[in-house]
Amino acid sequence: MSTTPNDPSSFPDDAKGDRIDTGGDHTTAGHPQHRGGYDEVRHTRAAATWTGLIIGIVVLIVLLIFILQNLDSTPLHFLGWQTELPLGVALLFAAIAGAIIVALAGGIRILQIRRAAKRR
Repeated sequence: MSTTPNDPSSFPDDAKGDRIDTGGDHTTAGHPQHRGGYDEVRHTRAAATWTGLIIGIVVLIVLLIFILQNLDSTPLHFLGWQTELPLGVALLFAAIAGAIIVALAGGIRILQIRRAAKRR
C-alpha cells in the first residue's frame, strides 16, 4: 500500500497535530479514540513545547518578583571570598548552581544508560 503526501499516516507523530471532528461519516465507532461523535484531541510535541514555555514564563515572573522584593544587600562569605549582593540575586545564583549540578549528574547518568543500551 503506498501513501500519498496528503495521507495523515505518512506524517510524523508531531506533525499529525490535533484532530477535530468535521461532522463527516464516522466509520471508526469501535476505534478507541472515538468518543461521542468527535475524535479526541491528540497531545503533540508542539503542544508540550508551548506548555513548557508558558510554565517557564510564569516561573521567570515569580523569580523576578522575588528578586525585586529582596533587594537588601547581604554580605556573603565563600572559601575566603567576600562580597555583598542583594539577597534575591544571591539565592538565584545558588539555585542556578544547584540546577547545573543536577543537570551534570543527570547527563552523566543518561550517557551511562546509552552506552549500556548500545552494548546490547
